[in-house]
Amino acid sequence: MAAQAQVEGRYLGGRPPYGYQLADAGPHPNQAKAGNGKRLHRLEPDPKTAPVVQRIFHEYLSGIGVFAIAQRLTAGGVPCPSAYDRGRNQHRSGVAWSKSAVRTILTNPRYTGHEVWNKQRKQESLIDVEDVGLGHRTRLAWNPRDQWVFSDQKVHAALISREIFEQVRARLASRGPRSTGRVTERKKHPYALKGLLFHESCGRRMQGNWIRERAHYRCRYPNEYALANRLDHPLTVHLREDVLLEPLDTWLAQVFAPGKIERSLTAMEESQPDHAPAGAETRRALGECDRKLARHQAALEAGTDPALVAKWTRQVQREKAVLEAQLAASDAWTGADRRMTAAEIRRLVDAMGGLLQVLRDADPGDKLEVYRQLGLKLTYNETTRMVVAETQPRPSVCAVVVSEGGVAH
Repeated sequence: MAAQAQVEGRYLGGRPPYGYQLADAGPHPNQAKAGNGKRLHRLEPDPKTAPVVQRIFHEYLSGIGVFAIAQRLTAGGVPCPSAYDRGRNQHRSGVAWSKSAVRTILTNPRYTGHEVWNKQRKQESLIDVEDVGLGHRTRLAWNPRDQWVFSDQKVHAALISREIFEQVRARLASRGPRSTGRVTERKKHPYALKGLLFHESCGRRMQGNWIRERAHYRCRYPNEYALANRLDHPLTVHLREDVLLEPLDTWLAQVFAPGKIERSLTAMEESQPDHAPAGAETRRALGECDRKLARHQAALEAGTDPALVAKWTRQVQREKAVLEAQLAASDAWTGADRRMTAAEIRRLVDAMGGLLQVLRDADPGDKLEVYRQLGLKLTYNETTRMVVAETQPRPSVCAVVVSEGGVAH
């Protein structure tokens, strides 16, 4: 296929780039495939979208930025790529042109008339390492540019010249971090509220963002989408994690305060539930955790990626910690096969009342697990600087006012 792309310039399939459409190029040279009705295809300019591609290149070279080009196209009523071909882009909104769509067009060398192959590869990974029978998950990954295969000659009508493409490429390179010799190093940071914090204006989840050694959450809404939706949404909304955690943990400790949970604990004591089957099930689950850890160790020794094995191990260890806590609680209730005394109930209540201190000292990953178990949902309004916290297990709601100087609730 590399030789076919480079020497023959043959179109090898895939979605045609925006600005082109597929045209028939005659019968397939392989007689067997031709006998089955298969034919070759080639790219030819789309009369509706090809002028848009040429406009994007010329406006960018005239000094107009990527975002300004996207705004102009949206304001002019030009359908974006996902809106123009809705049949294959139902997963996209198709509302407006985005900066990423414009940049993708500016970096595609196929507009020079040359065929390009091997830009991406299929990458497979196990769906579940514990159950190989579930099969693999296939995803596309980008290959380095030096592995791309270009045709030796032009094989379809060019929308822009090679000189224009190289000028655009040089300008794009001069505006990125590589042009200054900077190296971007990505690190994974823990977030205690990952996936739990929503922005009220647009209803989307706020994403974790690490700024000046602190965990933040942000909602970044590109202007082109805000303008197209007539939504008054700031470009970026930020909220610091540490400003929110203190009142949140305080509220949760109040919810689980002794005065509020003693009644339910007393009811549990009077009902005398039989926890023996549950304890046996928990012990079986703990044994399975130990077996998983042993398999992970064997996978590591067999050469599996250490980072992947570490991730699996942390998941099993968290599961094991929860099971051990459940088993300890079950043993406390059923240990002597008798009713708990009032003093024992009080000690258990006091232990629950210490949830605030536990949350304050806990690792962010452990805090996140606690919040998820409580069914926590947080909604932030940047205008009022208020966060509304809700938990599904209980109909409790807490309003938290957030400011840079501190937090009131």
